Amino acid sequence: MTIRTGKPAKQLLHALAVLLLMMPLAVHAAAWPESPRLDAKAWAMIDARSGQIIASHNADEQLPPASLTKMMTLYLAFEALKQGRLSLDTPVSVSQKAWKIGGSTMFLDPRMHPTVGQLIHGIATYSGNDACIALAEHMEGSESTFAERMNAKARELGMLHSHFVNATGFPTEGHYSSAGDMAILGAALWRDFPERYKLFDERDFTYDGRTQPNRNRLLWTMSEADGIKTGHTQEAGYCLVGSAEKANTRFVAAVFGTKSDRARAQETRTLLRFGFNHFVTKRPAEREIRRQVEVFEGTEDHVWLRPASDVWVTVPKGSESSLSFRLRYDLRKS
Repeated sequence: MTIRTGKPAKQLLHALAVLLLMMPLAVHAAAWPESPRLDAKAWAMIDARSGQIIASHNADEQLPPASLTKMMTLYLAFEALKQGRLSLDTPVSVSQKAWKIGGSTMFLDPRMHPTVGQLIHGIATYSGNDACIALAEHMEGSESTFAERMNAKARELGMLHSHFVNATGFPTEGHYSSAGDMAILGAALWRDFPERYKLFDERDFTYDGRTQPNRNRLLWTMSEADGIKTGHTQEAGYCLVGSAEKANTRFVAAVFGTKSDRARAQETRTLLRFGFNHFVTKRPAEREIRRQVEVFEGTEDHVWLRPASDVWVTVPKGSESSLSFRLRYDLRKS
């Protein structure tokens, strides 16, 4: 294809939006491994680097997410920290609403002034409902306004089957998500905040002299696991978003509606093990995915098109050598 433009080649390279369409021939040559069946209402597992769906069942079904909701609360907090709108050392007031919420808590009361950093630990490690409300009110003035931010961010991340009413996941009409959306959110936490993400590997946290453990059993039973969040209500059942990495392959698995704390860890571990046993994630060399395109009426006779960001592809093990790539680009953005 020839690009007809009078722009200098360097400007053209900068302006072109390059989209790669991955066509791994190995997927067509070898059967896609059959995914395990879990004792759960819904599940989804994606590769966090490639974004590919590895296994799913009822992945778009709208279900109560319970405390998995807090992943979005933390996403907004991490984003505000990154942008300088929030500081870890800032003390936060504890409202009557936060104090009385019940469920999993940091045992906050209105006399206390925890820092933003302490609240974030309390949310990530032992799922403090009171910490979520205190942080939401500190950031946006009210939990309802914070929920509006949550919904806006969900749309931005491509979470098409989620709607948040509160920052905690406390059962409320109109508050729902899906296994697929929570897998997307888990991958986004790892991708967008790599330094903050390490928090999810914390096994316990102490505040005001009280130490509480992380409820994510994967941290003790799967060496590759390093997060992310558990959830449970009577309606939701036991839920877990687990993430684990081996070599260059990182999977995020969201499992909704298992029957027990132990079961949610077991089913999530089964899904993650399936991924590591049967798939591998590869990053092609630039020479494999760049393309030379002719330029008409430019300062040079051709330009090289290459992706604006890293490209990864996940394929069944044993099919890596069969990979080939096709490039697709949109000239309307040039």
